[in-house]
Amino acid sequence: MRELVLLCPEERAEALSDALLESGMLSVSVEDADSNTEAERALFGEPGFEPDVQAWDRNRVVALMPDGLDPAQVIEELREAGLGDYGDGEWLLRDVPDEDWVRLTQSQFPPIQVAGRIWIVPSWHRDSPDVPPVSNVAGVDEALHIELDPGLAFGTGSHPTTHLCLAWLERHIKGHETVLDYGCGSGILAIAAKMLGAESITAVDIDEQAVQSTRHNASVNGVQVQAMLPDALAEGQFQIVVANILSNPLKVLAPMLANRVAPGGRLTLSGVLERQAEEVAQAYAPWLQLKVWQEREGWVCLHGQRAL
Repeated sequence: MRELVLLCPEERAEALSDALLESGMLSVSVEDADSNTEAERALFGEPGFEPDVQAWDRNRVVALMPDGLDPAQVIEELREAGLGDYGDGEWLLRDVPDEDWVRLTQSQFPPIQVAGRIWIVPSWHRDSPDVPPVSNVAGVDEALHIELDPGLAFGTGSHPTTHLCLAWLERHIKGHETVLDYGCGSGILAIAAKMLGAESITAVDIDEQAVQSTRHNASVNGVQVQAMLPDALAEGQFQIVVANILSNPLKVLAPMLANRVAPGGRLTLSGVLERQAEEVAQAYAPWLQLKVWQEREGWVCLHGQRAL
């Protein structure tokens, strides 16, 4: 297998990538051609949102070629499309060593320990000797394994905000609570809450695929979670409400989420950068006081308790 490597300016990077995929390439990646030099430039954007600039000043576009595809023909098609007059020496081919790609991909997702007892364990590490013995029984002082495979990018448990929420749940769930996980994604928080001893779990997401992902992951882990779209959420309040989204939607959702917390219940929010914490807390101030519980890698977990 080989890779076709080309250089292009910022304004052509996206169109060139699309054209290469249409030509039959298996995958295309765009890299900073000036990386590891004084001209290297970072692209910034708030997590969850695209940066304003989509490419670097000079880009290295790397396309993985299937066997049988003629690179010279691809280059000619790019010329005809006005995407670059690539002459001899302005593009190159390089061999890609044979790999066990499945094994290589799986090696990038090892078991993750979050909060004292909680482990996120991909299915291929289920019997790994590196993971403590499993006990999915609340109250037993052994590891809780949440089996979660990387899939539709709804959350694999590796992000600091997920770690913060899981640590909060482990610290505060005492048993038999009702829990609402709003913005459930993969369902990891809902599943953890149930394993930690909560009585009933409701998981909500605006994305139907996320709802299906939560249902699937709950089934794999042998726990019962009611997952649904927002319109299907019945009236009622919960002893614990957790939402790991982003600051802007959290502010918009403040009236709804705050009023879903039962008197004496707790609200926990993450997906909030440290510099955004005060602004988010102010949005919830009419209903309850939020404070930073913990910080990790620039992200915070906010929590508060509603008055009786």
